[in-house]
Amino acid sequence: MAVSRRTFLGSAAAASAWGALSLAGAPDVSAAASPPGDVVGKITVGYQGWFACAGDGAPINGWWHWSQDWSRTPSPANNVIKAWPDMREYTRTYPTAYGNLGNGQPATLFSSYDQQTVDTHFRWMQQYGCDTAALQRFNPNSSEGPTRDAMAAKVRSAAEAYGRKFYIMYDATGWANMQTEMKADWSAKMSAHTASPAYARQNGKPVVCIWGFGYNDANHPWDANTCLDVVNWFKAQGCYVIGGVPREWRTSDGGSRPGFGGVYRSFDMISPWMVGAVGDVAGSDWTYQNLTVPDQADCTAHGIDYQPCVLPGDVSARQRAHGDFMWRQFYNMVRAGVQGIYISMFDEYGEGNQIAKTAENAAMTPAGSGLFALDEDGTACSSDYYLRLTADGGRMLKGQLPLTAVRPTPPIPTTGGSTDLARGRTATDSSHTQNYSAGNAVDGNADTYWESANNAFPQWLQVDLGGPAMVTRIVLAVPPSSAWGTRTQTLTVSGSNDGTAFDTIVPATGYGFDPVRGNSVTISIPPTARRFLRLTCTGNTGWPAAQIARLEVYG
Repeated sequence: MAVSRRTFLGSAAAASAWGALSLAGAPDVSAAASPPGDVVGKITVGYQGWFACAGDGAPINGWWHWSQDWSRTPSPANNVIKAWPDMREYTRTYPTAYGNLGNGQPATLFSSYDQQTVDTHFRWMQQYGCDTAALQRFNPNSSEGPTRDAMAAKVRSAAEAYGRKFYIMYDATGWANMQTEMKADWSAKMSAHTASPAYARQNGKPVVCIWGFGYNDANHPWDANTCLDVVNWFKAQGCYVIGGVPREWRTSDGGSRPGFGGVYRSFDMISPWMVGAVGDVAGSDWTYQNLTVPDQADCTAHGIDYQPCVLPGDVSARQRAHGDFMWRQFYNMVRAGVQGIYISMFDEYGEGNQIAKTAENAAMTPAGSGLFALDEDGTACSSDYYLRLTADGGRMLKGQLPLTAVRPTPPIPTTGGSTDLARGRTATDSSHTQNYSAGNAVDGNADTYWESANNAFPQWLQVDLGGPAMVTRIVLAVPPSSAWGTRTQTLTVSGSNDGTAFDTIVPATGYGFDPVRGNSVTISIPPTARRFLRLTCTGNTGWPAAQIARLEVYG
């Protein structure tokens, strides 16, 4: 099992006192060493992609990163995660040995090896303004290697489909022969992915990150010359190289080995790691004054781009403060003038630092599991809250929102409240069968439905909201009767303000309607002001026509 990075950082973090807090005024925004690209001026998310389940077809053939013993089904006694994912948008799930969720539904988990899982994650990245994904790649010369190779291809496919960028982020932790093997892996395997139009480039060069040089522990034992050789080798291959480094990289003390200044300043971009080192608002402010501001000045002086970490906080350690902790970090990073931001992490359910959709409350976690949900501090949060928070942080980084210390993102979307904006509105369609017309989808009756002409895809269903409305989610359903078996409909969401010119809001995605979940799906979208919303259906595994019983729209 790959070891969590936090394992090696906790002791160093505990040894560093926060000191007295005395905030200086915000500095002038520093001139970036590089122009905007796929990492400069962008939100990058760390993507593990390392969850597997027995029976999913992955070469690793086990419950990879879901349980302590990967050969046995995850259970309260065989658990390694700190948070439970929101499972409502995954079409293929795997039963566990946990008790049922609080709402009575079975406790199932996803596999990263399923392309639909990766597609779902990259669709969220697209919807919530995550520009680039850094695919974590630990030592591939082990039993994990074939699965990691396959994940790189799946990430590439998803990034291409959803207009996101990705790059390889090597993690050297515990990789004894990394000096030769990392180069060989890039040459023989990973460099091929740079041919993808979705592979991240900065300054015209393919991006590679190396995490773990300079850490002062036994799992990162190399001397400075060894590490510098690897950095220079990647640069000689024409790469733009990011360094995932200790937070004390500039001063070469604490968690950093001495004598690594030349290694750190050989990178094109510096990205200090903060998980396990900061856990509250006061710590973020201390970091701003004592690390971020002088780090940025050092990078500017040496022509290096700066990409510090922002983390949502460990939900199990109750660090999140319903988003205040994460927003304070966004505020501090943006006012320091950083060149980019790295989110730690997208899907790290093991450390509880994930921004991906997570159980909202006890109804969505296994009963008796002891796992916390997002409402752990008593504040209700939507499962996508930290994705929405990331979207707003990204807008502030890009100057699309003014710099503000006040968190603008509500834990529960409030615009439009719980009112269904489509109820009773005018609905039209491309076609319908018999009396199964468009109006049935917005009449509030779960048993009446719209059905298009059969065997004639694509077909569309459209609702006129009466005027532009800020929309954040759409709820769709087919009749809840168990007679309506599981089906997947491939749907595109588009919008318009004049009813003529439509733009795509959510690209074509397969949505699973399952009687166990009430035959209902929720599509979360970035806040979008549109008068007309249109669903275009290009396939239905349960019937050769489009079928919708409920089309609900919320702000």
